[in-house]
Amino acid sequence: FSPNCSWDAAYERELQTFQDIGDAGEIWFGEESMVRIIRWLEKQKVPLDISVLDIGTGNGVLLIELAKSGYTNLTGIDYSPSAIQLSEKVREKEGMSNIKLKVEDFLAPSAELSGFEICIDKGTFDAVSLNPDNAVGKRKQYVRSLCDVLKPGGFFLITSCNWTKEELSNEFREGFEVLEELPTPKFCFGGRIGNSVTALVFQRK
Repeated sequence: FSPNCSWDAAYERELQTFQDIGDAGEIWFGEESMVRIIRWLEKQKVPLDISVLDIGTGNGVLLIELAKSGYTNLTGIDYSPSAIQLSEKVREKEGMSNIKLKVEDFLAPSAELSGFEICIDKGTFDAVSLNPDNAVGKRKQYVRSLCDVLKPGGFFLITSCNWTKEELSNEFREGFEVLEELPTPKFCFGGRIGNSVTALVFQRK
């Protein structure tokens, strides 16, 4: 099983669907995770021209929503060329020409990918963690890449359905501290209440 192949195939399908009916396909993690991110940025009174990187942008819908909320300095990366093609089509349809999109492997980012003030991840760290081929090394590399692209003092907003707050705090302890946990839907299983999704804001030290 190669996560890359399956994601590529998923985006190929979404690309075809988008061309056929103009639908951007599934929004991973649903609408509420985007609303949660945008609310946090607005609450912090983050300037609208702050540089934002969406790691593993997929169909680019989060960037579209950020642009609609007035943010102007937006970049999305994905290692899947099909995903970037799809997000370019969505961007064109929405007329959001100021969103920059690039095919990039976040575990080996190019030199120009740096100096961001905010990085956002919805599910990409999860996907990296599920990679059967040296997951621990890849998670460490992810943290190193994040240190490279995010300015000191910058914010990292992560949404995960695999990791708890404690586990994420531990994974990102080299260089990051937890600023706050964002509220996510609760679920009840066997009488115990838990969160299916964890959303955290880290600040780069």
